[in-house]
Amino acid sequence: MTIGSNPEALLEGRNLYCERDERVLFEQLSFSVQGGQLLQVKGSNGSGKTTLLRILCGLNDSFEGELYFQGQLIEEQRDQYLASLLYIGHRSGVSRILSPRENLRWSGALHYPIADADIDDALAEVGLRGYEDVPCHNLSAGQQQRVSLARLLIGRAVLWILDEPFTTLDVHAVAQLEVRLAHHVKNGGAVLVTTHHDLKVDCRHDVLDLDASRVRSSV
Repeated sequence: MTIGSNPEALLEGRNLYCERDERVLFEQLSFSVQGGQLLQVKGSNGSGKTTLLRILCGLNDSFEGELYFQGQLIEEQRDQYLASLLYIGHRSGVSRILSPRENLRWSGALHYPIADADIDDALAEVGLRGYEDVPCHNLSAGQQQRVSLARLLIGRAVLWILDEPFTTLDVHAVAQLEVRLAHHVKNGGAVLVTTHHDLKVDCRHDVLDLDASRVRSSV
């Protein structure tokens, strides 16, 4: 299965093969995503969506095939690739003993320092004004997810890889996130996302279907 063939691809996978528990999840899977594109990975439960994203983020090395970033093998420029990547898994990924401000300060410091004013602005934008210093174990699941998604507002990564980011979000937060994804893509960024949500994004939106082995495009 080949999705895209662009020599200027930001991220490209070639002939990927992965199996789990003696069952093949995908094989001969090739795709590319470039700046200005959102690629939604779809498939039934167990089709390998999360596994694929974890492979792309370097969290799973049980696969065969080649991964390229800006035309060069990722394994030859891993630091540069990881510095250009923001991954948010299907769990919120926040420390429950830290506050929202502390969580964002810590995650941002992995790459570069971020001013508290910028952190507070991001938390306000995701609806957490007044919760900056509340321990996350006192927040609802939806609020914890908002803390995680606030990373999209303070980061500089060009490539976003998001696994079910709409989980636990209310209608208003869903609409906000859709706008944020479209804004990132229109500004030259790239997004790979898994979601069962019916995405409504005003940008280039392609679908990689792991079940049907095809791609659909829309704008």
